[in-house]
Amino acid sequence: MSRSRHPEVHRSDRVGWLRAAVLGANDGIVSVAGLVVGIAASGATASTIVATGIAGTVAGAMSMAAGEYVSVQSQADTELADLAVEKRELHEDPHSELEELAAIYRQRGLSPALAHEVATQLTAHDALGAHARDELGITDELRARPMQAAMASAGAFVSGAALPVLTALLAPHAYVGQATTMVTLLGLCLTGTLAAHAGGAPRLRGALRVTFWGAIAMAAAALVGHLFNVAG
Repeated sequence: MSRSRHPEVHRSDRVGWLRAAVLGANDGIVSVAGLVVGIAASGATASTIVATGIAGTVAGAMSMAAGEYVSVQSQADTELADLAVEKRELHEDPHSELEELAAIYRQRGLSPALAHEVATQLTAHDALGAHARDELGITDELRARPMQAAMASAGAFVSGAALPVLTALLAPHAYVGQATTMVTLLGLCLTGTLAAHAGGAPRLRGALRVTFWGAIAMAAAALVGHLFNVAG
């Protein structure tokens, strides 16, 4: 048997952790950079700017992990509840469930006879799996994984937040705001490109999208910092 010369690479199995990681990284960069830029614009001392960035990193990572876990766990609970209902119905009325599965395949274009045959064979092999996949849309690749999403989101947040925090540590105090803004926009351009590449989307569009909104966030943070000037 010859191997295919055109192997297909699908990315849908990445959607769970990729979404959490991209959200976490972008949020880490933008939110902590916004804190650093805003506090720097207010005229605060170098130690205050760095302390604010570190505190924002810790709080943000914990918040992202908790929020992601609760959100995805709710999805997982819903999936488990739907599977429990389906399992009970398969036990109580297997004939109706078989006809329901066959009807799904008829709607997808199979002839009535073939749809019934496919439903029968899949039911014999794994009835609950067939209904989960074809009736409920639940697959092993796309099932909700709360802990995976929480860890990916928190880890990505810390990685993203490290960029503005390190910039605040290394840049001259007088130029912390400007340096953080520039480094943040470059970082967002990179994460947007990488996220788009991992998801199979156009890289330039992904980079421009996150960089644009990052620039808006930096401008807003700087404005707030100037309004609450503490240096005078």
